[in-house]
Amino acid sequence: MERQKNKFLEDLAKGLGNHQDKEDILLEYESHIDEILIESSDCSTEDEMMERIVSRLGSPEEIAELWKEELSVTPSNMKWLFILLNILFFGGGSLLTLAHNLFQWEWLAAIWGYLTAIPTLIAFLYMFFWALLGYEIGRGFGHKGRTLLINTFLLSLIPNLILMFLTVFHIIPHSWFAPLLTKTFIIACIIFTLFLYPVSWIGYRWGRKASI
Repeated sequence: MERQKNKFLEDLAKGLGNHQDKEDILLEYESHIDEILIESSDCSTEDEMMERIVSRLGSPEEIAELWKEELSVTPSNMKWLFILLNILFFGGGSLLTLAHNLFQWEWLAAIWGYLTAIPTLIAFLYMFFWALLGYEIGRGFGHKGRTLLINTFLLSLIPNLILMFLTVFHIIPHSWFAPLLTKTFIIACIIFTLFLYPVSWIGYRWGRKASI
């Protein structure tokens, strides 16, 4: 069975060519093959074992192509994409709040009333955004994405912390967020914020698994 494993890794190494993360990729796939070997005691021949490995991981050629495509997605681009999306989320919310308090537009008041009636749904959708952040980093960068996840998370969290600071210390009038902003809601927001990193981490682990 070891011979099939070595052949798979040799073919993968050839397919990866001069990929910058070649050694790390080979080590990661070797560990996954070892797991498959342990779980596949029912395979009686080397051909059956190779079929099992390929069915679970894909062929060496397919894997090499996927990793070559990943080179087009750089960690920097991924990080700033999510940071920008979070800024747009908070920027859009801030503009909506400002416009609602400055202008007496009926259609805007209707939108505001609808959004303030579903804060829990908005919070869960926002949690999904952070889970997606972790998932995409895990899927795109595998085990090397952990540092990227932490850096992206910390930078993306800056708008959240600024808004929370401005609100808690009444720099932004609480009346602007009526009837949404209550003590219960503020506490809920703080709790949700504490859960953002665990949610991102779960998404990251899920993405890592999906990349294999």
